[in-house]
Amino acid sequence: MADPLMDDIDLQAAQRQPRVASEGAAVPLAGAEKADLREERYRSQRIQTGALVILATAAVLSLMYIAKLILVVVLASVLIAFVLAPVVDALTNLQVPRPFAAFLAVFLLLIMVATVAYLSYARALDFLSQMPEYRIRVQHILYEIRLQAERFERTTETVLPPEPEDKNAITIRERNSLGNFITRNMSTFSETALAISFVPFLIYFMLSWQDHVRASSVMLFQMKNRNTAYLTLGLIAAMIRSFIVGNVMIGLFLSAASTAAFGLIGLPYFYFLGVISGFLSLIPYLGVILAILPPVIVGLGYLTTGTFILACLAVIGLHLFAMNVLYPMVLGKRLQLNPLAVTLALLFWGWLWGAMGLLLAVPLTGALKIICDNIGRLKPFGAWMGE
Repeated sequence: MADPLMDDIDLQAAQRQPRVASEGAAVPLAGAEKADLREERYRSQRIQTGALVILATAAVLSLMYIAKLILVVVLASVLIAFVLAPVVDALTNLQVPRPFAAFLAVFLLLIMVATVAYLSYARALDFLSQMPEYRIRVQHILYEIRLQAERFERTTETVLPPEPEDKNAITIRERNSLGNFITRNMSTFSETALAISFVPFLIYFMLSWQDHVRASSVMLFQMKNRNTAYLTLGLIAAMIRSFIVGNVMIGLFLSAASTAAFGLIGLPYFYFLGVISGFLSLIPYLGVILAILPPVIVGLGYLTTGTFILACLAVIGLHLFAMNVLYPMVLGKRLQLNPLAVTLALLFWGWLWGAMGLLLAVPLTGALKIICDNIGRLKPFGAWMGE
């Protein structure tokens, strides 16, 4: 006689066997679905991460553009502080308290700037005293150019029929003057002057609190990254200091050489034009054009065709010598930036901050390269910017 309990157990076992088989066949499908789901989540995470990076970059660029005056003032103060740091260190080695040493360094800087401004102002007044004679020469040259333009216009009128004029049309021309320009830009001038007035104070506190700021900056990183951060900050400081000192040395050399060349050519105020042209030549890429303008403008009416060509050749030759010989010797080991990276940096920072962006582009890019060289994941970017 069959046991009902055993029959129920056999029935349950028989019903369970196809379910196990079906579940065994369904396991690979569940694994594939999980893999697809995991890949889909990974893609969505990458898209979200990319979108966040784009939004963060746009926000940072917007902030840098809006706060460009403050950032430019702070960065310019940092550059000057790096230049004055050896002076402060030398005074502290002579047992001078660091706050007083920083005050002396800033005071000497202000005296030097005031002296240069006074000498430049005196030369400018001397130039303005002879402005009537110079203006007559310039007006004569402009008159000759206008005559040539009128002759060319008359020749075109013989070929092309004149356009009908509306006798009832009224032309209104706004008279521009220096007073109107200053009035329209008074707020900008006041904001710029206020920001510049903070530069000596920023330099002083950066110098007097240098050790504290550097140690505190290193403490912001994790313990395993503090040594790298300390070395990176040291390399950036050395690069910026050598960049500024090297530019000043090259600018002084170009100024002396330009002054001698302009004096031999016979330019008026050659001692004043040589300094301006020499330091303008330091601006990357645009320097050679800007350095030619002062001797050409002041030399109108004095230069002949031959002396004009000699002045241009002198400026171009000195600029090429500085960029291809002096810069690699003085700054090549510190910067190690390839021309493409420098060009892109000038384009970006010039677009973002204008003229000051062009001046700050090279040290900022050099600092960025040092940071990339000392961070493992960013080393390929540092290698791309390098030579």
